Amino acid sequence: MKYRKLYADIQPYFHHKNAIVVTGMRQVGKTTLLRQIFDSLETDSKLWFDLDNPLDQLIFEHTDFRSIHANLKRLTKGDRLYVFIDEIQNYPKITSVIKYLIDHFGVKFFLTGSSSFYLRNLFPESLSGRKFLFQLSTLSFSELLYFHDRITYDELIHHPPLLSLSTADLHAYHSLDNEFREFLEYGGFPEVVTTESPETKKLILKNIFTSFFEKDIRILSDYKDMRELRDLILLLVPKVGSLLDITRISSELGVQRGKLYHYLELLQGLFLLHLLPRYSKGIDRSVAGGKKVYFTDQGLLNYIGKVNESQLLENTVINQLKEYGRVSFFNYRNTAEIDAILDGKMAFEVKMTGTESDLTRLEKVARKLGLTEQFVISLNYRKNEWFLFPHFI
Repeated sequence: MKYRKLYADIQPYFHHKNAIVVTGMRQVGKTTLLRQIFDSLETDSKLWFDLDNPLDQLIFEHTDFRSIHANLKRLTKGDRLYVFIDEIQNYPKITSVIKYLIDHFGVKFFLTGSSSFYLRNLFPESLSGRKFLFQLSTLSFSELLYFHDRITYDELIHHPPLLSLSTADLHAYHSLDNEFREFLEYGGFPEVVTTESPETKKLILKNIFTSFFEKDIRILSDYKDMRELRDLILLLVPKVGSLLDITRISSELGVQRGKLYHYLELLQGLFLLHLLPRYSKGIDRSVAGGKKVYFTDQGLLNYIGKVNESQLLENTVINQLKEYGRVSFFNYRNTAEIDAILDGKMAFEVKMTGTESDLTRLEKVARKLGLTEQFVISLNYRKNEWFLFPHFI
């Protein structure tokens, strides 16, 4: 069984007192990751609960939290309890139990949840300092290569830093090109990546999107109008990589601005969308508003609707860059633009085929902002030390 890169990030905290919380969209592999941690722990004091199962919920519904602990102890043996709970959003009251058992009995919790929108409300301030929160995304391209046995797990977790990736030769580029273009088309859901048939990949993506609506959207009582959310998602597809005009979208959908902002917050909290903020250092705050919209998985984006090749590439690159740090963009009155800025230091322009003039324009804008490194990310091969290829990000 393949391990996600996040497994190595969590491993140092397996025995720390804080609860480990893994969040992310449905079917990105949270349950599998938690099972791998469960299997790796060499203890007889570990328990597994799935809160999709009402019988598993029952043990945590007792009003006497000491009785809950006593019941858990009866189910296993050993000293310190390691309790794994899948899909905690199905029983929000469990956070009070978790806090009590951490504070009074040192119980170690490993938890998953499919919605950061839920988790903000699930974890009150009383749990501050008692949890480590990790987000599991769909597979990055380097993880896809590991899942396809092109690289080892050690190579995956020691993936080279971004600045070392600008010297790829033509042979290395071509050796990965077919897989990267498949990644562009079908995205990084683990089941999609490990399925060979294109038709089956599309069917899996259909099922993921259906599950997203049936299991995540429907359960939110504050957002009952499924049609408005569906129409908003469809409207956002052709706007990938573009500035959101809330007033125009509100008018097109017939939805009030306040409600529209709530919908966008919900879709981000359920990990379907990512709204990229504007880089505002050193510019007029009057033009610092507005965000760009991207989908968190390009395969799901392709299933929902069609975008052009440039939009698809930009969406994919933005998702890849997010693995390295904080990403923003720059746009000054539509006269000067930078597609992506990483941690306020590195500037990137994303092109199907990068040119020297693209690099020249990027350098000019980046220098005015005090950005120290500039790169053109080109899907098609160009031999230049300032050009990067999305295959290696």
